[in-house]
Parts: sequence; structure tokens; C-alpha cells
Amino acid sequence: MAPPANNLLISCILFCCLIAVSEAEAQPSFRPKALILPVTKDPSTLQYLTQINQRTPLVPVKLALDLGGQYLWVDCEQGYVSSSYKPAPCGSAQCSLANSKSCTIATTPGACVVGAQNGVVGSRAAGQLAEGAFAVGSTDGSGFLFSCGSGFLLSGLASGAVGVMGLGRTRISPPAQFASAFGFRRRFAVCLSSNGFLAFGDSPTESILGPEISRSLFYTPLVVSSGRNSPAGHEYFINLKSIRVNGERVSLGKDRIGLAKLSTTVPYALMETSVYRAFTEAYLKAAAANNMSIAKPISPFSYCFRSTKVGPAVPQIDLVLQSSNVYWRIFGANSMVQVKSGVLCLGFVDGGVNPRTAIVIGGHQVEDNLLQFDLAASRLGFSSSLLSRQTTCSNFNFTSTA
Repeated sequence: MAPPANNLLISCILFCCLIAVSEAEAQPSFRPKALILPVTKDPSTLQYLTQINQRTPLVPVKLALDLGGQYLWVDCEQGYVSSSYKPAPCGSAQCSLANSKSCTIATTPGACVVGAQNGVVGSRAAGQLAEGAFAVGSTDGSGFLFSCGSGFLLSGLASGAVGVMGLGRTRISPPAQFASAFGFRRRFAVCLSSNGFLAFGDSPTESILGPEISRSLFYTPLVVSSGRNSPAGHEYFINLKSIRVNGERVSLGKDRIGLAKLSTTVPYALMETSVYRAFTEAYLKAAAANNMSIAKPISPFSYCFRSTKVGPAVPQIDLVLQSSNVYWRIFGANSMVQVKSGVLCLGFVDGGVNPRTAIVIGGHQVEDNLLQFDLAASRLGFSSSLLSRQTTCSNFNFTSTA
């Protein structure tokens, strides 16, 4: 039988063995200040991947990163073997934490059932809530809750991925579980690139990127949406008041935009068709004023330009947030995609006439931007491009901070 929630938190403190076991026993109050995971980008699928150690004995597990995913799930149908695996029973404290009201599945009658979702292709299935051994770097222990998913959910994920690390606003997502286990503030930071990082804990980004960057973030409220945009309320949204291109406000009809979703499973920004048309019309006008030469479009992009590099001639895009003075500036490196030598395409895609959200900010738009999700204060801190500050998300030594 799985332990109740208070015992779960006590057992999770075993994660903090950053030193030898004998030393940890002599200093039981020691806790890590942060947990940091490397993040890589799969060049084929454009998905962001991280790796943990899971099961008993521990084995490396590659996971796709889903910013809005509810929790961590892995495929338990293909070669999953672990002596520490414990299904969470119906009516248990763990089941309550997962907000599950379903408690029967064919393989383990009476086990707590939670969903598992592949946010890349939108597939989902029922999974069994379980706890087991888990390790981040040299920090390891037992009692971590996850969903035991089905093998068919791996379809569409990057090669080698055996599940998804969901970072959404739930009580059993990794940010929530780490905060409870280690006494961290409920926040995490993401810095995406071909070799970026994911950080949990108390200001680990200062040691990675330097205090100047982490202390100069802009902030905007995180919005909880429990309607059509996000039925379960676990995804991350910000309020978008308007869009500017080279300082000129894009002419959009009333209520054409509002909530913008942040996503790591969508490679490029998506815009509802009418918003996309108004935005690209303004962008093309600014591009013409900058003497940018149109090239033949290359799927999935509608507008491409002849160029040898992303430079000052590329129009700047501002996502205006709670006021005209608070905006997220998207420079050329995040607005343009080099699809082949001499050709750049505008990295925004028509999302259709009736999407769940008018605007989705995709992975390309946030690469080499530091994003800090402060769940306790319900706010997002963002840096805009780190390239303008002569650094990148890859510019850190993971072995010295893990």
C-alpha cells in the first residue's frame, strides 16, 4: 500500500542525498538549494528533451518537455521493470493530490487512475498513478508520483523519448513535488536552446547566467484559464493587450486577442487566422520599409525573405502586456527561421479560424529567453533575447551546477 501524503513528503526528502549516504545520515537536515536538468532540442521533431533517472535500479529516462502538461508520465508497457514501483490505491492521499475520481482499470483493479497526454499530437489515455524511485543528478530518493502510461502515446515523440515531463499547474507536477519535498519556493525556470536547462529551486539561474540577467527580468501575471482555452486549468497563459511591429500597433478588431498560451510542444507561434492576417500585413509593410526582399514561401511558413543573416533590418515585434510600457520584445533570432542558405521565413503560422487560443507562443519564440514561472506569486518573469546581452541558454557548465 502507498503511504499517506505526509509520509510521502518525508520519504521524498531522501532526494537530497547530494553527498555520500553516510554523510547524509549524519546531516539529515541538509537540502539542495536547486535541482537543474539539461534540456536538448531534437533537430528532427524540434521537441525539447530532458533526462532523469527513474526506477529501481535507476535507469536513464528521456522525456519530452511539455510546459502545460499535467505531470510526468512514462510508458510502462515496454520493458518497464522496477522493484520500487507502487500503484496508488483508490481513495489514497496520493489519489487526492492528483485530483482523481476514477479508481478502476483492468490491469490493477482498485488502483487510482489519471490521464496521460501527448501534447505534441494531442493523444491521451488513462494511466495508473504510481510512486517510485527518481533521481536528478546526484539527488535521489523514492516516493515520486507519476502516471504509468500506454505505449501508443509515444507516437509522435522524438526518438528515444519514453514519456513526457509535464510542468503544468497541478499538485503532482515536478515543480509542485520538488517544492514540497525540499522546501523550495514554488517556481521553476526554463531556458531553451539546442542545449539549455530546466531549473527548480531558489534562484539557481543567478549562478548559471549571472545575477544581472535574473534580476532584470520583466514580469507579467500568469492567468489561470479554466474555460475553452484550458479545460483543466493547468496550462500557462498571459494577457496580451496588443501587438506592435517596429513600434506601430497592429490594427486588430475588438476582442481579437486576449489570452496567449506558452507552449514547448508547438515549435512556432500560432495565430488565429484573422489575427495572423492583420499581423502579417503589418509585418510585410515594415519589411518593405526595411528593404527586405520577398522569397518563395516554404512550408509551414507563408512569408519568406532573401537574406544572409538575421540582422538589424528585421522588424522588431512587441507583445504588449498589461501596459504599453510592459512588453515582450521578439528580435530577429526569435521571429525568423533560416530554412536554407540565404532564405529566412517569418516563424509565425496560421493557426486556423477557430483555435482554442488566439495566440500560442511557440518554442522558437522563447529560445535563448530566460523564463521564470513563479507559481507562488502567479507571475511570469521573462528576459527577451539573451543574445542581446552576449550570452545564450547554452552558456553554462551543467556539471558544476547539477
